[in-house]
Amino acid sequence: MEKSFQENNLSGLGMGTWGIGEAIKGYDRSQIFLISKFYPYHASPELERQSLENSLKRLGTDYLDLYLLHWRGDKRLSETVRGLKELQKEGLIRHWGVSNFDVADLEELFSVPGGKDCFANEDLYNLSERGVEYDVLPWQEKHGVSFIGYSPFNSGKGDSIRITNNLKIVARAHNVTPHQIMLAWTMRNGNVLSIPKAGTVKHMKENIAAQNIKLTSDEIKLIDNDFPQPTEKTPLAMI
Repeated sequence: MEKSFQENNLSGLGMGTWGIGEAIKGYDRSQIFLISKFYPYHASPELERQSLENSLKRLGTDYLDLYLLHWRGDKRLSETVRGLKELQKEGLIRHWGVSNFDVADLEELFSVPGGKDCFANEDLYNLSERGVEYDVLPWQEKHGVSFIGYSPFNSGKGDSIRITNNLKIVARAHNVTPHQIMLAWTMRNGNVLSIPKAGTVKHMKENIAAQNIKLTSDEIKLIDNDFPQPTEKTPLAMI
């Protein structure tokens, strides 16, 4: 299994980008899936390249596995994609994708030359923010675009999602914490890569262990009672 590192999230462990570069030294680079992002104001071919080169230097590597546009800006998607395709052709990135895109954004992306080569879209996804289940997740599954869910514990220090009695019941059944159940829930269908932030090594170990938690259909129903599935389109939630 490839190890996945993302600049923005590992910084929560006290690691800046330089620290991540140090952390991956000595590992087989081919076994590490390294992801980084660029801002909308860098979403033109020239600035994409400049931003990428700076990231590669800080990370101490010569390519990224996935390069994501952080969110929509005022740059034309056709120009953004053109620059990304050039970087991909040169081997500086293996894949490219987007973040904080709704269905309308994805449809527009697919309408521009090369847009259908989008590898992934990263959106907010957790128990209290399930709107993407209504349309974004089905759309991406239909069109072969991987889904990355960020902030499985929502904003703050992981305490903004209420810990309900049902979450506690499920957690006790698995002898884990409610937060581990929150994380396992986001990965329950096997079609979401969830990227939790961790402030300590203990939290990181708990996050890793959560991938082995298998929720039963009855447990999922209990959780749904407290955090219902969406029944209509809602504006895309972002943090």
